[in-house]
Amino acid sequence: MNSQPKVFLVDDDPAIRDSLSLSLETVGLIVESYSCAQEFLDAYRPEQAGCLVLDVRMPTMGGLELQTVLVAKQIRIPIIFISGHGDIPTSVKAIKGGAVDFLEKPFKKEILLARILEALTEDARTRQGDAEKAAIQARFAHLTPREREVIALVVTGKSNKEIARQLAISHRTVETHRARIMEKMAANSLASLVAMATTFGIPD
Repeated sequence: MNSQPKVFLVDDDPAIRDSLSLSLETVGLIVESYSCAQEFLDAYRPEQAGCLVLDVRMPTMGGLELQTVLVAKQIRIPIIFISGHGDIPTSVKAIKGGAVDFLEKPFKKEILLARILEALTEDARTRQGDAEKAAIQARFAHLTPREREVIALVVTGKSNKEIARQLAISHRTVETHRARIMEKMAANSLASLVAMATTFGIPD
């Protein structure tokens, strides 16, 4: 994942693109601007952190259509809609589709900047969560089939004796498996192991 987040600006009005790009770059943000939705789709890579500032009405593919495409592709980049023709049904549809906000032109650039910073924070939080889940799933993949059976019973609250009886193995063997599971999953307590299971669906 690229560490520096970017603000992707998609608007068919070159004057707005230039004005907003300059304002955002002045405060240290990295901006990539596009004149149409398809141009953005062709260039964007989901591993790039950032947010999307998106005009609603554009030729060929409008902002809401682009949002639908991104959702279908399971791309979760935070979106801030901007529009000179805003109406309640459009804004409601955008927000229900997961947009961070819907700003009507003309808007104060300070407000847009605040929303962008919120969106970048949300994106960073989402990516951190995804990275943690991927790391936990990678650890789980290294468990043996028997260890996976044991962890499935451990996280349901069963005691070592109950697990031993259910799997027809000795109590000591269960203890050995549990110790190895804790080590492989990098869990420093039973509570943290259970938290991994409940938060990330391990085992799945």
